[in-house]
Amino acid sequence: MVKTEKKCTCGGVAASDAENHARLAQVIQEYQNKPGALIPVLQIAQALFGYLPKDVLRTISEGLNEPYSRVFGVVTFYSFFSQVPRGKYVIRVCMGTACYVRGGQAVLTALEQELKISVGQTTPDRVFSLDVGRCFGACGLAPAVMVNDDVHQFVQPGQIKDILAQYRKPTA
Repeated sequence: MVKTEKKCTCGGVAASDAENHARLAQVIQEYQNKPGALIPVLQIAQALFGYLPKDVLRTISEGLNEPYSRVFGVVTFYSFFSQVPRGKYVIRVCMGTACYVRGGQAVLTALEQELKISVGQTTPDRVFSLDVGRCFGACGLAPAVMVNDDVHQFVQPGQIKDILAQYRKPTA
């Protein structure tokens, strides 16, 4: 296997795929035979790889002695998990009732137009991924948008360029 190095979002050198697979094997061993292990292992695997490719799902399935269909079902059920590489910044637009009624759809449309991607996609430069959420528990701040762990409140479509500018690299 060829050792590849990837740049991590922190600016340093990320672990190679081989190192990530070795760490995943350790995690699986730590969680084997523990009730409820599947979701924590999936979360750790996604943190290691940035997403959950099929070979990682198979490794988890075999390591935890879970049917592949169950592992795949959990990954596709929960919107937190991704089977495609994600951007450095994951943008989630709340589409819960309060956010939707107060303009969440218009905010989502503005993001799609500005980023030139649809929900579930990542920009070609892998800076942004776009998703929706069903409720962030911030109904009084509606419409709400999360960029990674940052919550933006009372967002209007006209604010999208300014919000994104906070996360884009400055151009010199």
